[in-house]
Amino acid sequence: MKYLHTMIRVTDPEATVAFFKLLGLEEVRRMESAAGRFTLIFLATPEDMTAPGQRASAEVELTYNWPTEGQAPEVYTGGRNFGHLAYYVDDIYATCQRLMDGGVTINRPPRDGNMAFVRTPDLISIELLQDGAALAPAEPWASMPNTGQW
Repeated sequence: MKYLHTMIRVTDPEATVAFFKLLGLEEVRRMESAAGRFTLIFLATPEDMTAPGQRASAEVELTYNWPTEGQAPEVYTGGRNFGHLAYYVDDIYATCQRLMDGGVTINRPPRDGNMAFVRTPDLISIELLQDGAALAPAEPWASMPNTGQW
């Protein structure tokens, strides 16, 4: 397993990027999804950076959910701006099976052979990502529904 990033939701991406720059982090890459109506901005310290545009060894992911036409940006209360921790795993199916065998609910099963979400006992979301190429879809994961929130 390898730590990837911590995601936080933001209401003013540029102000937040400026804040993290003051702390010494730099923007590694930025992705926008018009269909999903969000922007992802990944930041890292110079020590954690790899090649430009590539994933750093540890990152902060800023997620900006675009407001709908005529609406103000969402305001996050009660810690909802914190999103999740993310880890690469060698085998997402084996990892999820080990967690299930230990009594952990798989909130978002790895139907795509690439991504799953679970939650800690304190309900912190953990994203698990298949290291390398996605595995071929397989049962019971391919048809397993989501459970609760993730």
